Amino acid sequence: MAEDYYQILGISKKASADEIKKAYRKLALKWHPDRNPNNKSAEEKFKKISEAYAVLSDAEKRQQYDNFGSADQFRQQYSQEDIFRGFDLDEILRSFGFGGNRAGGRATFRTSRRGGASPRDYEDSFSDILGGMGAGQQFGRQMAQKGQDVEYNLSISLEESVFGTDKKLSLQIENRIEEINVKIPAGISTGKKLRLPGKGLSGYNGGHNGDLYLNINVLPHPIFSRDGNDLYIEKTIKFTQAALGTTIDVPTLDGTIKRLKISPGTQNNTKIRMKGFGVPGLKGALKGDQYVKINIEVPKKLSEHQQKIIKQLADDGI
Repeated sequence: MAEDYYQILGISKKASADEIKKAYRKLALKWHPDRNPNNKSAEEKFKKISEAYAVLSDAEKRQQYDNFGSADQFRQQYSQEDIFRGFDLDEILRSFGFGGNRAGGRATFRTSRRGGASPRDYEDSFSDILGGMGAGQQFGRQMAQKGQDVEYNLSISLEESVFGTDKKLSLQIENRIEEINVKIPAGISTGKKLRLPGKGLSGYNGGHNGDLYLNINVLPHPIFSRDGNDLYIEKTIKFTQAALGTTIDVPTLDGTIKRLKISPGTQNNTKIRMKGFGVPGLKGALKGDQYVKINIEVPKKLSEHQQKIIKQLADDGI
């Protein structure tokens, strides 16, 4: 079940700023690490209520949170640094009787590295804030955070999407050039994502690196088109071939040529199925087929002799 900041503090969504502060004060006094030494469960609850208060006590963050509807969705858009940025505990610490921070000045959560601060800045400022409560160093060390995920758009050919391939990419991630080997699975399609664990931005305070997601885009092909796991190709035949029947050579995506029989009386836009010549299915799905769409060419100009023959056929009811 998704976490809700209002439920964590035990308040309604219409709670006033004073009610939010009062609820946090009550819970913080109950679950503060000084009052629950060596109690990991209490530490986790203290972290959660502090996060909830950091968001709901700020009008702008609260409005953004209300738009998302749950803590889990909110965390997907905002990092811990974003959540605690500008969060001042001095006043509420004094009201709790724990005193201000160790430095005696204004205690704030500094900006994330996007704002120019380093991971060390964040760790120190977070420890300073909680240090006045006697839990700063311990709590600060536990704030290891996974780095942000990174997305990259990767365009591949139709052949690569159907048969799979190994690609070597050179991507700039943060201030480094990352050489990444990627295995493209056979059957992948536009809109799919490939996840490469640990290839994203660096973690904070010893946390794991984020992940790299490759957004797949399959480029158009000059001959073939794809619909799901089926491939389509068009072939044009003459009117007489459609009427009398014939055989035609049809290419497949792997470069081989297959001879296909066209039955007498074949109509325009007829689709002929070539079973098993389509796209491999991902995760056990069935392989697709190749379809040949028949277009019948009607001559634009006829010689006198041809017109005579066609007229005779028309007289015969054809």
